[in-house]
Amino acid sequence: MLKKAAMAKQISVTVINKIGVLDIMARYLADRGINIEAIAGYEIPGSDNAVIMLVVDDTRRAVEAIKERDFGSIEENDVIMLELDNKPGALKTITGLLAYKGVNIRYIYATTSRDTWYVKVILSTSDNGKAFITLRESVAK
Repeated sequence: MLKKAAMAKQISVTVINKIGVLDIMARYLADRGINIEAIAGYEIPGSDNAVIMLVVDDTRRAVEAIKERDFGSIEENDVIMLELDNKPGALKTITGLLAYKGVNIRYIYATTSRDTWYVKVILSTSDNGKAFITLRESVAK
């Protein structure tokens, strides 16, 4: 069951793909009191670069810090942040709703823990506005 739906900003940073870059970035943000709420990353095939995608508790300060340290090029995107029950079948609730409404999921990533009741899901769609309204209307009351 969907428990929460909110719009959020995602910061995508294109970095040189070398050992320790993510460690340096994570420490740099932590030292400034910026919490990373969600993270995903991937290597760009055929290049020496990687993309780190972050959702943080203070986007403005995080962008300033990343620019200050010159980690790489930065892009900000709107995403949808969800909290779902941490149980089998929870994801099909949102994927089914979006498919029914004709909204394509461009990308999705999630984080969970055995010790929590929820899964945090970050997604971007072909129509974030329509997706957000659809999902917000289905949040458990």
